[in-house]
Amino acid sequence: MTTADLLAVLCDRSPLTFADYMDTVLYHPEFGYYNTAPIGPEGDFFTAASCDRDFGELLAVQFRQCWEILHRPDPFTILEMGAGEGDTALHILDAIQGSEPEFYAHLNYQIVERSPQKRQTQQAKLAPHPVTWQTWDDIPADSIRGCCFSNELVDAFPVHQVVIQGGQLQEVYVNATSDGLTETVGPLSTPQLQTYFADLAIPLPGPTYPDGYRTEVNLAALGWLHTVGQKLDQGYLFTIDYGYSSDRYYHPQRHQGTLQAYYQHRHHNNPYVNLGRQDLTAHVNFTALEQYGTAAGLHRLGFTPQAMMLMALGLGDRLTALSNGSYTLPQILQRRSHLHQLINPTGLGGFGVLLQQRGLTPTQRETPLRCLQEPSFPVSP
Repeated sequence: MTTADLLAVLCDRSPLTFADYMDTVLYHPEFGYYNTAPIGPEGDFFTAASCDRDFGELLAVQFRQCWEILHRPDPFTILEMGAGEGDTALHILDAIQGSEPEFYAHLNYQIVERSPQKRQTQQAKLAPHPVTWQTWDDIPADSIRGCCFSNELVDAFPVHQVVIQGGQLQEVYVNATSDGLTETVGPLSTPQLQTYFADLAIPLPGPTYPDGYRTEVNLAALGWLHTVGQKLDQGYLFTIDYGYSSDRYYHPQRHQGTLQAYYQHRHHNNPYVNLGRQDLTAHVNFTALEQYGTAAGLHRLGFTPQAMMLMALGLGDRLTALSNGSYTLPQILQRRSHLHQLINPTGLGGFGVLLQQRGLTPTQRETPLRCLQEPSFPVSP
């Protein structure tokens, strides 16, 4: 793959909304970033799954409780959306197979993955387990009883970029020629962009937002919520990602939005370089996920930082176990480093975890999920 290949594709589609541009450079089946780039130490960014097995193993603890709350349905579906390199799925399945054989026997693990390259990687890694790969069209409506979850998926959805110009809300477009890429500003490509701000009671445009104020709108996330709501009959949706509430996301002082490019473990603000070789992300608006989720039948159960969720699920016990004499000093240091990465409040631990439900009975809704309970914080060795 060369930059010229991807630029040629963009030229054929020019002009594009920024959302279409982002979709092309990230998801093009041959030249897009997610079909060519690894994740983890060899890639451009770390995820919780790339740290160690603990993240998936602790999620397995929560999924086991969900199975019990739903009265042990057979099958119990775990639907992972955007499974990356397949590490989280592997760690979840290994943990359940090793410690919960009855649960494992009732498990129906499905993956919805847009990237052909990632699907191949996942299929090779997960071959020992009975996993199926689906498209959304493959999954019947109201067919899932269980848990749907994503980890750092929504932040990678293509976003529209909007800007205040002359006191009006305008949209950013990308023009592609053989000489390169340029931006233009024009009328909104869809009235949904203005409706979005009205729905969230964000006065944009308005007197507090000066000309040049620029931000993003993730309409793809709203369509995704609608689809999940159609497929989930009874159970839970876990969305793990980094982001803000609406009032923080669209604060007038956040005048350049949240869009970031990641290249070789460094972030910068230019989305028009390293075509197909850098990641592009925008923070998640959790208020929008809650509000539009309710309209899709996905009702809020709770919200917690990832650090609190993992501590509640037993990460603190794993830290305590480091002092039981079973580990050498180098092993202690390595394990502690991995565990602390998952709960570091300035990194992965500061991610948000939004929990929503559909179809639960009053009794099931009132049963507290372990991940939302107050954790204990042992002293680290």
